[in-house]
Amino acid sequence: MELLHSGKVRDVYADGDDLILVASDRISVYDVVLPTPIPDKGKLLTALSLWWFEQLADLVPHHVISATDVPAEFAGRAIRCRRLEMVPVECVARGFLTGGGLKEYERTGAVSGVELPRGLVEASILPEPIFTPSTKAPMGEHDQPMTFAEVVDKVGAQTAERLRQVTIDVYCRGTELAAQRGILVADTKIELGWAADGTLVLADEVLTPDSSRFWPAESYQPGRAQFSYDKQYVRDWAASSGWNKQAPAPEVPAEVVEATRARYVDVYEKLTGNRWD
Repeated sequence: MELLHSGKVRDVYADGDDLILVASDRISVYDVVLPTPIPDKGKLLTALSLWWFEQLADLVPHHVISATDVPAEFAGRAIRCRRLEMVPVECVARGFLTGGGLKEYERTGAVSGVELPRGLVEASILPEPIFTPSTKAPMGEHDQPMTFAEVVDKVGAQTAERLRQVTIDVYCRGTELAAQRGILVADTKIELGWAADGTLVLADEVLTPDSSRFWPAESYQPGRAQFSYDKQYVRDWAASSGWNKQAPAPEVPAEVVEATRARYVDVYEKLTGNRWD
């Protein structure tokens, strides 16, 4: 195999006509990889993504060829997948106002050019899910919000509309299934690419704690920060640590690592109904 790319979290290898996508235990915040891994994180992300790909297969094709036909040293954290021409846009859907979307709304009254009602607060539910794309910045740089018009300029009107519709469809299906399990999906980011036959395909990871914000429905209350099953806990630690959000990042304390792993395990078990061993 040939290593093609080592990203913030995943490594991509070429194996003949296929790709082997390997999820590491690395974790990144503010587009910087932290020096401390989260044990089992790669396996958890892989297992949860595989579960979601099955739940979404009738909405959009996915890139998975096999989760077992992979090198033994990557077992459990790798998938064999199709080669795609990746869309040069980060596709994000939001159903609640938080994170960077909240900050943009507080400045402009809009998120990625989508005007929102006045008076919304932290964790407000939006009137309907919105498409809030961003750029795909090189590693070490920050993704920047894009308006829909900017996506049209980059990929064309027909493709832009398709990206928006698929992203919203995936988010809505995800929120529906998660709600049945007592979890709110505040937002999610998906990766899409073109197969050789022109089919738009769901790739990378989907609806994981690294690509989404998951909140327990039972304790949801707008106007404050929510308990989060995702890497928001690490973001909060990083924001309060005095770190300037530039590389190199500081080591993550053991208690933060343990609490983050517990959140990943908890949301995996709640969503899938499977016990994590």
